[in-house]
Amino acid sequence: MAFHEIRFPANVSFGSQGGPERLTEIVTLANGFEERNTPWEHSRRRYDAGFGLRSLEDVDALLAFFEARRARLHAFRWKDWSDFKSCGGNQAIAATDQLIGVGDGVTTAFALKKAYLSGTASYIRPIAKPVAGTVIVAIANDPKVEGLEFSVDAATGIVSFTTPPDIGALITAGYEFDVPVRFDADVIQTSVASFRAGDVPNVPIVEVRI
Repeated sequence: MAFHEIRFPANVSFGSQGGPERLTEIVTLANGFEERNTPWEHSRRRYDAGFGLRSLEDVDALLAFFEARRARLHAFRWKDWSDFKSCGGNQAIAATDQLIGVGDGVTTAFALKKAYLSGTASYIRPIAKPVAGTVIVAIANDPKVEGLEFSVDAATGIVSFTTPPDIGALITAGYEFDVPVRFDADVIQTSVASFRAGDVPNVPIVEVRI
C-alpha cells in the first residue's frame, strides 16, 4: 500500500455526501445513568462519491481513478467542499487563521492544525495534506515569505522556518487542505442504462490515518 499524492476529481467530489464520524462507546448502568467513552482521539470522515456523478464522462474518470488506485490498496487526496480551508467557507484565507505553535527560540518545525470551537469546548484536527501553494504563515502577526523564510511539506503538513521563531512568538497559518482517504470497497457496480435512469453507484470513501 502507498499514498498517491493525487486528488480525486474535484468536480465529482463537489456533489458527494459525507462528513465526520466518531466512535462512542455507551454503557447504560443499572440505575439508568450512562457512561460514555471513545477510543478515538480524532474523528474520521466518510463520503459517498456516487452522488457526484453527473455524466458518463464522470463515470469514466471514476473508473480510471479506481483502477489506478487498485481499489482499496492505495490512498489519495480528497477535497471536502464543506471543509477545505483554515477559515470559514465564505472567508478568504489569512495568515492568522490558525494557531500552529508558540516559539521557544529552538524549534523550527511546526505541524499544521485546525481548531473547531463551540462554547468552551474545542477539537484540534491535524492537517497533514495542505494544498501546495496555498499556505501562508505569520510569526507574531508578521507575514513570512515562502521559500525564503519558511517552507511547507505538502505531503506531511509540516512548516519549517529557516530560523527559530522567538520565545513566546505566536506562529499562525492559513491554507487550503485535502483529506487523506481511500476507497472503502473493492467493487463498483454501475451500468450505462441504470445511470441514465437516475441510479448512481455506491462509491464509499473513508479517511485514513497517516
